[in-house]
Amino acid sequence: MSAATTRSRTPDRLCAEAVDLARAAAEEAAAPGVVGEHVSVVAEGDRVVTHFFECKDMGYRGWRWAVTVARASRAKIVTLDETVLLPGPDALLAPEWVPWSERLRPGDMGPGDLLPTEAEDLRLEPGYTGEDEPLPNSAVSGEMAELVEAEDAEVTAGPPSSLPVAPARGSIAAVAEELGMRRARVLSRYGLHSAADRWDESFGAKTPMAQAAPASCMSCGFLVPLGGSLGQAFGICGNEFGPADGHVVSLSYGCGGHSEAAVMPKPPRPAPPVLDSMRVDEFALRPARDGGSVPEEPETEDGELGHS
Repeated sequence: MSAATTRSRTPDRLCAEAVDLARAAAEEAAAPGVVGEHVSVVAEGDRVVTHFFECKDMGYRGWRWAVTVARASRAKIVTLDETVLLPGPDALLAPEWVPWSERLRPGDMGPGDLLPTEAEDLRLEPGYTGEDEPLPNSAVSGEMAELVEAEDAEVTAGPPSSLPVAPARGSIAAVAEELGMRRARVLSRYGLHSAADRWDESFGAKTPMAQAAPASCMSCGFLVPLGGSLGQAFGICGNEFGPADGHVVSLSYGCGGHSEAAVMPKPPRPAPPVLDSMRVDEFALRPARDGGSVPEEPETEDGELGHS
């Protein structure tokens, strides 16, 4: 071990004794009362020493004020180098920063939020290949430009030279749009498999709901089939009372709302009532004399009130 290395690991005596100078610098940077006890001294190099003071700020638990002092060769005056606040071994630190693309989780997007997609996203691939090149007879095509230059001519107004750009109908983008393939990028095989794995994990055969189901979604009448290759393994649940209503489910998924699991019998039709409660019977306000409910009384010769 060289002598220079030994001197660098041993704190300089004058710099190590400059505790008051270091404390004054720390209190000037922070505030009086925030700087605590002197913790340690660390030699940074030849005649360069860092003093560590405890930080009493409640928001920086475990942090330390680090004040670096130094002196020139053969000088007896210690000067201030820098003052910073550094975390200690047991300091309370913020979690490690993670890019937004890795922090984003399903369901984090809200109304008005924009989620940019990387240009080289592995989940996507070009929807159609080729570039939109002008037609051979276009005024801006390469062949037309070479022909004009060779003949030493000028392109005059008129079809097709009057067109400033290539006709849109003859471009690859226009043809792709007519065929329903106007999307610039579509799901790649990797993106398709990732989506299938994600759906199968949420509503697949290994879920507790499917394990306890009486039958699978393949034979359920509420299953809405999908087109394309995904239709061989997935569908959409259309049972409003099911746990996966409106979600993409695996054909091997199942729940208690299966259409054929438990068919309810038709409710019994009650027998017609014996008494017709819908018909209104007419009753006279005064009983009729010939109705049998009023007893017949013999007529007397007395007066109208029955006495003389």
